[in-house]
Amino acid sequence: MSISPGMEAPDFSLLDDNGENVTLSSLRGKKVILYFYPKDDTPGCTTEACHFRDDYAEYEKLGAKIIGVSPNTVQSHGKFKSKYQLPFTLLADPDHKVCETYGVWGRKKYMGKEFDGVFRTTFLIDQNGVIEKVYKNVKPEPHSRELLDELRKS
Repeated sequence: MSISPGMEAPDFSLLDDNGENVTLSSLRGKKVILYFYPKDDTPGCTTEACHFRDDYAEYEKLGAKIIGVSPNTVQSHGKFKSKYQLPFTLLADPDHKVCETYGVWGRKKYMGKEFDGVFRTTFLIDQNGVIEKVYKNVKPEPHSRELLDELRKS
């Protein structure tokens, strides 16, 4: 299934970095930056998360909530969040069911090896739970600014 703009964002519940259950539909009324990333504490994922952290006050002013999702465990997310003082929620999807639902899980190739993993992808979801925009093959460095520019337009 391919998730595209204009579709309702598939609802889900996952545990956050504190072990609390978070349901996407409970965030209605706010714009949501739902970003999928491969792995805690790796160079690209850390760069992306730290840019979101550094721009966090601007996201709050624009009324947007940032949610990161990866197959890492609750414990891994807690360490990652603490190490880099990330002010937003990280959700654990260890069985990658939500990643699969959003079409961001699949075959990847790195240094000649093939494996299954997360395609770095972000979904901008409006206040009503509808996908506004999909960002595929995200580049970690400029991504936060790109999202802020889009939020300022809407």
